[in-house]
Amino acid sequence: MIEEQVILVNEQDEPIGLMNKLEAHQKAVLHRAFSVFVLNSNNEIMLQQRAHHKYHSPLLWTNTCCSHQRKDETNIQAGTRRLHEEMGFKTELKELFHFIYKAPFDNGLTEHELDHVMIGYYNDEPIINHEEVERWKWMCIEEVRQDMIQNPDLYTVWFKIIFDKFYHYLEDHKL
Repeated sequence: MIEEQVILVNEQDEPIGLMNKLEAHQKAVLHRAFSVFVLNSNNEIMLQQRAHHKYHSPLLWTNTCCSHQRKDETNIQAGTRRLHEEMGFKTELKELFHFIYKAPFDNGLTEHELDHVMIGYYNDEPIINHEEVERWKWMCIEEVRQDMIQNPDLYTVWFKIIFDKFYHYLEDHKL
């Protein structure tokens, strides 16, 4: 099996090469990524719990889906593809903003990503891929915010960073 590659970028999001995903996380090299937030008509976020066998952050709760763009793939194409692969549905996505973050894990790997945050809307149940996702749930935005304060160890490192930016974006833009 060919290992997935990530797109290495500079701080202006200009591609500067490709690298195997694991190597990029071992070396903490800046690369392009995306995070999708799906909301329903009740303004609840669809969260996923990462599968128990994932090599980092197993069984932690996170946003609807996230991953890495492939070569020659737009951010929206990547988000749409991965949302369908992990959660089993498609919906229109809109890119909201992007930012750079760096987050080390206990296992020695580090996420150093220029993350494109997208939003979509969906009201049905997903058909989750158990290779990627253990469970899912709807949770109101304020409830997520409070639960992260009370139970931070239940959430992925990147979700805590991204959610704060997403929350403030929603406040500022009243989506």
